[in-house]
Amino acid sequence: MKVAVIGCGTIANVAHIPSYMNNPQAEIKYFCDIILERAEKAVEKYGCGTPVEDYHVVLNDPEVQAVSVCTPNNVHAQIAIDALRAGKDVLCEKPAARTYAEALEMQKAQHETGRVLNIGVVNRFNDGVNRIKEYIDAGRLGNIHHVYASFRAHRSIPGLGGAFTTKAIAGGGALIDWGVHYLDIVMYCCGDPTVKTVTGETFCKLGKEMENYTYVNMWAGPPDYSGTYDVDDSVTGMIRTSGPVITLNGAWAQNIGVSETYIDFMGDKAGIRLNYGSDFTLYTAENGALVSYTPQFNMRDHFQNEIDAFVDCVQTGKKLPSHIDTVIITAQMMQAIYDSADQHKEIVLA
Repeated sequence: MKVAVIGCGTIANVAHIPSYMNNPQAEIKYFCDIILERAEKAVEKYGCGTPVEDYHVVLNDPEVQAVSVCTPNNVHAQIAIDALRAGKDVLCEKPAARTYAEALEMQKAQHETGRVLNIGVVNRFNDGVNRIKEYIDAGRLGNIHHVYASFRAHRSIPGLGGAFTTKAIAGGGALIDWGVHYLDIVMYCCGDPTVKTVTGETFCKLGKEMENYTYVNMWAGPPDYSGTYDVDDSVTGMIRTSGPVITLNGAWAQNIGVSETYIDFMGDKAGIRLNYGSDFTLYTAENGALVSYTPQFNMRDHFQNEIDAFVDCVQTGKKLPSHIDTVIITAQMMQAIYDSADQHKEIVLA
């Protein structure tokens, strides 16, 4: 099956391209980027494909069956919708879009065309996350009443002044970049409960005076002090659902020198702490004693799992847990947190 990668930046080179290269059912026909040099470098590096600047070239090729959209957030919706209407199946990187309204337009186009539209919530293909979901589905934790998500780092804003810190491009900061993964894990493991109310606050503090920002590292490129910084560098919130209450604290940058990246699932029979991107520990009581254990298992590359599942679903029509119909719930939650922060009040959704 011939595919194209639209956007040849970090996530394409770290995840999508190598995973397609490792899948014997897929062949990359095009590398597309508005900076043609990036596409040309991909052709040279991977030894296949044709470099193009305009994604419409990809969409007009009847041989291309599917595309990965790995661009900045501000063009996710337009490219994905155009691809769906051109008869292509789509894997679009997270978040689905900058806003819930844009994500709804993407979902509408998917329903109208019947093509595949999956979002890159890669943790739904993570072996550790899926083991936790199996424990929860089997009742090992009992009734899960509260889940707490922490995605906090010490002064780690990505590409200060660039696309990540410009709301018009990214749609938001720490919440939409990191929080989307954490919220999606919670919803997935807990069976995608109905969201009832959302309250939250966002903060744009540490990076605001860009030239005075002292940082630990600057992933996604060096600072551009002539650029923009108008997104959240930290966020807190509470979400009531038909299942557990979800609370969260997130920060690209905080004046606490400890990175805390985990999710706590708290049930009345047992609890689990998931160390993000790693293992997990279960805590419970057995035979009058407190017990904890950390399962040992082979952790496959979740990006490879995701791409393999996407290729398979294009070929078989199988609906994946990363389908837009499911993932749009997370887009709605994040929008509600941003709306709550803007209005300083709770948002009622159901």
